[in-house]
Amino acid sequence: MSDEAEAGHVRVRLDLSYDGSEFSGWAKQAGGRRTVQGEIEDALRTVTRSRETYELTVAGRTDAGVHARGQVAHVDLPREVWAEHHPKLLKRLAGRLPRDVRVWALREAPSGFNARFSAVWRRYAYRVTDNPGGVDPLLRSHVLWHDWPLDVAAMNEAARGLLGEHDFAAYCKKREGATTIRTLQELSLVRDDDGIITATVRADAFCHNMVRSLIGALLFVGDGHRPADWPGKVLAAGVRDSAVHVVRPHGLTLEEVGYPADELLAARSKEARNKRSLPSAGCC
Repeated sequence: MSDEAEAGHVRVRLDLSYDGSEFSGWAKQAGGRRTVQGEIEDALRTVTRSRETYELTVAGRTDAGVHARGQVAHVDLPREVWAEHHPKLLKRLAGRLPRDVRVWALREAPSGFNARFSAVWRRYAYRVTDNPGGVDPLLRSHVLWHDWPLDVAAMNEAARGLLGEHDFAAYCKKREGATTIRTLQELSLVRDDDGIITATVRADAFCHNMVRSLIGALLFVGDGHRPADWPGKVLAAGVRDSAVHVVRPHGLTLEEVGYPADELLAARSKEARNKRSLPSAGCC
């Protein structure tokens, strides 16, 4: 996965959003399942009248049912295709794409840009309500209902013990050959005037199921089933705890992806490819 387009091609950045309710996640899958990547690539091939499918690279692959407001991807297009179509490409995509996915911006990416590896952070929001009456029907696809009262202060206390660089193996679904070391930069919760609690979760990257597992642990603290230091103890143990539930995906939205200044993109991409390890506990 190169940080530069091949000769004769232009790397194009796409900013997009989608309602994940009816998608089997971002990534294309066998068996004809509907995915965000599949819909956009099909639409791009149609509106450019191309025989070839131009493959997208995304900042963060989202699971089935997860939404995105600030997703970023890139695609390498032949220079002649970009020159011919880019003035009207955005509008044509709007006419071709289904209503639950939108591309908001298309522009030639700066040198060294890679939507996945150049990112320095991803910010998610998870929304939940403990309203005894349940979730507003108009928000039911984006807010989780938790049927116990939640103490937001206790949840924030627990969250502070998870910040920083750690091996998050206890909160991730392990993938062969992949590291679970991440830097959790922000984890905080706020209740708004409507009673909806929004958890903001920001990290340099996330491993599979990490956000939904962290929220599952915090909910157990918030409803009084576990003390505030319990999520930190789970983290330190380094193994999956059966008490940590992966909450349902529909409350989760990818809100924003952060990138460094243009001149730092290539260096960031190279750094992100390095397999991470935690500092040794001792010198010998």
